[in-house]
Amino acid sequence: MLSLHQLRCFLAAYEQGSLTAAAEQLGYAQPSVSEQIRTLERSLGTPLFIRVGRGVVPTPTAETMRPYAERAIAAAEEARRVAQEVTALETGTIRFGMFGTARLYAGAGLVADVLARHPGVRVELIGQNSSDVQESLRRGRIEAAMIAVPTVSSEGMAVTPVARDELVYISSDPEKLRSPVTAHRLSQASLVMPETTWRADDSTRIVLRQMLHETGRNPQTRIEVEDVETAVELVGMGLADSVVPRGAAEQLLPRLAPQAGWVSLRPRQYDVLAIVHRADASLSPAAQLMIELATKRIQEIAEPVHPR
Repeated sequence: MLSLHQLRCFLAAYEQGSLTAAAEQLGYAQPSVSEQIRTLERSLGTPLFIRVGRGVVPTPTAETMRPYAERAIAAAEEARRVAQEVTALETGTIRFGMFGTARLYAGAGLVADVLARHPGVRVELIGQNSSDVQESLRRGRIEAAMIAVPTVSSEGMAVTPVARDELVYISSDPEKLRSPVTAHRLSQASLVMPETTWRADDSTRIVLRQMLHETGRNPQTRIEVEDVETAVELVGMGLADSVVPRGAAEQLLPRLAPQAGWVSLRPRQYDVLAIVHRADASLSPAAQLMIELATKRIQEIAEPVHPR
């Protein structure tokens, strides 16, 4: 019966043209490699190499057999990798990228979903802003992530939209909430905006800049902060208004700014949320699990987008 050990010795001898060099490559003693090849030849009933001086020359049978041996070794390595990934799914660390706002109202539930299925794993949700998460993807720190689409460069990435989250205007002034906010009104508003470190690439600001393009103005920020919670608190104090995803408004306003409310923009504007991973990636079971659970969670909160 053929063994993987025999096939590895055969391929090493084929590639090196020498039993001694094959032994050095594999880290075995030369007599051991010779014995494995002789055993393989007996099993096949035909010689695989012709000994010439200190080297070996493959026979026609060896030439025919080589690609099959390579595929057998590759299949064995793939089986080992899959087995290790399944083990890691039970006891290892699962990493997934999730930008700040999405993590705000889906992160804890997502972690709970993972631990309910695999109580032995360690979970890491990585990232603050979509640009930050995308950089982690490109550097290979994570396999997959949920990102707001306007900030994603699709080059080298597979991007699958899964939901859209309406952007809404929040204010503690009831008069400002009587009707949807137009581009003209928005251009005159005094705003507090989160994500100041990523202000050039922040998906919400990109959408608002596109909305205001015809007015010739950019959104006017009176206050810049890092996190959406601080922005909502300041809105509750009446110091400024803001534009945030509806999911964040519905979760944070009752807790941080109970006197404030929200109203749609006119026309309505959306952040599109997408699952992103490297286009050439073979996703691990852990990454596939996180994509499944994150998509389910976010589609319960935001409006689902189903691929055509």
